[in-house]
Amino acid sequence: MENQKSEALTPNYQQNGTSKRQPEYTKNLYEDARTCSIKILCRCERTDSYLEKLIDAELRNDTLNDFDKALLNEISHGVIRWMRRLDWFLNGFYRGNYEKCLPEVRNAMRIALYQILFLNKIPYSAAVNESVEYIKRIHGEKHAGVVNGLLRTIIRTLDNLVWPTREIDEVNYLGLVQSHPNWMVRRWINRFGFDDAVKLCEANNKRPVMSLRVNRLKISNTDFENYLSEKNLYFKKGNFLDNFFSTKTMSKIYTDELFRNGYFTIQDESAGLVSKLVDPKKDELILDLCSAPGGKTSHMSELMGNEGQIIAVEKYLSRVEVMKTNLERLGVTNAKLIHDNICEPASKELTEYYIGKADKVLVDVPCSGLGVLSKKPDIKWKRELEDIYNLQKLQTEILENSVKYLKPDGVLIYSTCTTESEENMDVVNMFLENHPEFMIENAEAFVDKKAVNPDGCIELFPHIHNTDGAFSVRLRRKN
Repeated sequence: MENQKSEALTPNYQQNGTSKRQPEYTKNLYEDARTCSIKILCRCERTDSYLEKLIDAELRNDTLNDFDKALLNEISHGVIRWMRRLDWFLNGFYRGNYEKCLPEVRNAMRIALYQILFLNKIPYSAAVNESVEYIKRIHGEKHAGVVNGLLRTIIRTLDNLVWPTREIDEVNYLGLVQSHPNWMVRRWINRFGFDDAVKLCEANNKRPVMSLRVNRLKISNTDFENYLSEKNLYFKKGNFLDNFFSTKTMSKIYTDELFRNGYFTIQDESAGLVSKLVDPKKDELILDLCSAPGGKTSHMSELMGNEGQIIAVEKYLSRVEVMKTNLERLGVTNAKLIHDNICEPASKELTEYYIGKADKVLVDVPCSGLGVLSKKPDIKWKRELEDIYNLQKLQTEILENSVKYLKPDGVLIYSTCTTESEENMDVVNMFLENHPEFMIENAEAFVDKKAVNPDGCIELFPHIHNTDGAFSVRLRRKN
């Protein structure tokens, strides 16, 4: 089956010549990759916490070595990414009501099954035993026996696992096999057709590459390429922008000397295209609304040679602090940070000073994030259909509130990281209907035409462009 193990699925109950591991009941309950992953998954289910933040907190754990940190990251993302497929099999083998299964038990089984189905180098025995011992410690022998029996039964029947059939219900089939919610795949089947919906889901389920932007305020493309080569890292140049590179792995990136000194940053090429669409000039005043964590702010600063002025506005104070740290690391000196809410401005800057002053306003609105599911798979399970329409109202409100800051001949740039038309072109069309004084300025004048749709907007899809899904449009006020 696609995306499963490529090697023969034969059980391995031996410990590669070592004696069977005995439980150490005196040790910390969460001190290895698998148990930490269980903790992360339980918190992700029970709270509104985002997977990335939970993983980052665990990666700061000094008890985990580099191998365990990599395994924790792989397992936590993998289980969330493939959760619906995993639950299909677990539910089929579980005796009782799987939905009422204790969270720790359910996630221990998910983690073991993910390793069995997707990770070629881990023996089945190791995957099973770690989960069984964990459950034994927190819920006793009875629950541990259930987990052990279920997982070993699955291992014995791997070649005969039963899948749903497309002929009965193609929406449910695609949702289960590619581990997406039915409401999501139904939309994509209706919009793109079944085959392209499959490709989009497959792209969402791929392990993401790491996209890096060279900070040309500090280093040239050539010197950065030489640096990657010296570290023996395989890399590719960006599809659309010459100072973007992608690499499959870069361990310890946050402690890398060049990263800490701001010579490069992590940013998807789709976000870089937005800054290029803004086309910031050295003598301009630019408002960047909803600006945290500051990736587009810093890229625009680079394009401006650290001249002119960028006013970066962010609603949440904690995100302002993150942005401040990021901009300082990257050497940005022409950006002023403002903690304020564009929908209910309180600062003098937004209520008085910058009204009618901006040459350009970038409105990178909050969105459903359905364009970044490969990097943030938990979004699949946290979003509902109604969220798209609620966000559309907020996006429209933010866009309307941004107009007053433009000069008479100013330019407004609207962007999202979603693939959904209700949040993209529908918002633009509503805005243009209310503001006939604006027109779409074709993005082909600013970026590669392969990234531009027939309406003159940047529109990217993971399965077509090998970037995050994203949308942006340049709206110029007519003279």
